[in-house]
Amino acid sequence: MTPRKPAAQPPAAARTARRSNRPKKELVIVTGISGSGKASALRAFEDLGYHAVDNLPLELLPGFAALVEKSAEVRQAAIVVDVREGSTLDRLPEILIGVRKLLPTRVVFLDAQDQVLVRRYSETRRPHPLGRSETVSRSIVEERQMLDAIRNVADTLIDTSTFNVHQLRAHIVERFGHEKLKTQLLVCCLSFGFKNGVPLDADMVFDVRFLPNPHFVAKFRKLTGLDPAVAAFVRKFAQTREFLDKVTDLMLYLLPHYVEEGKSYLTVAFGCTGGQHRSVMMAEEMNKRLKKAGYQVKTVHRDIPR
Repeated sequence: MTPRKPAAQPPAAARTARRSNRPKKELVIVTGISGSGKASALRAFEDLGYHAVDNLPLELLPGFAALVEKSAEVRQAAIVVDVREGSTLDRLPEILIGVRKLLPTRVVFLDAQDQVLVRRYSETRRPHPLGRSETVSRSIVEERQMLDAIRNVADTLIDTSTFNVHQLRAHIVERFGHEKLKTQLLVCCLSFGFKNGVPLDADMVFDVRFLPNPHFVAKFRKLTGLDPAVAAFVRKFAQTREFLDKVTDLMLYLLPHYVEEGKSYLTVAFGCTGGQHRSVMMAEEMNKRLKKAGYQVKTVHRDIPR
């Protein structure tokens, strides 16, 4: 009887490559203010292949993390933890310390402006999870107090004020959907107008209201900083060029340190009065400079009329 040959094994390099293509173990905790889009965010993570669980009791979190860490099938999981947890919610920062010893864990905190949250509740006619005895506005204030400690330990803050459900999904996919973004920093150069509020998810904010305002030049008033003539007007001032050079130097100093610390997404915001001219030009120019330096960059103009 001829002995059977052992099954051919793939080369070691191939086995290593196959293992390296598998997603790394990861747990994402989605939390934040009610009405900010946590359910939509969780569905987006599920579409990306994460094992998704809504409203997991906190006492089960360490056990769930241990299961994910040991599982051969589940490599990435996303769970929602929020005020439905009740009085034990303030234990999350403490529990998180132990969970992070088991596997890499990120906390994603979703937020939105109060007036946006009130409008969303009005449109959906759903009661706030803290109950019907208070107004929605009062419940939001109470909820913010309950979540303050959790917000402070969040790794990622997402302001959903200007998002619909499709835009939120696209944002989640862009930030978490590409494996390369977990090792390569993506910089978002964001323009905004202070009159519409400071972006909640900005990591750095630069106020460019000290620059001459094209709004007061009649031919520029209805244009934006995307127009070459407006950009040239803002750029012609010595303080503009000096400011850009100094901010560029600062960014090129900081970004390698962010990469070293494992940060995958950084929002650098430039604000002027209305978010139409100066901040737009600055965000566009910083985009060009950082791309030239080899970084992955995108630009978002929050307050340009759609």
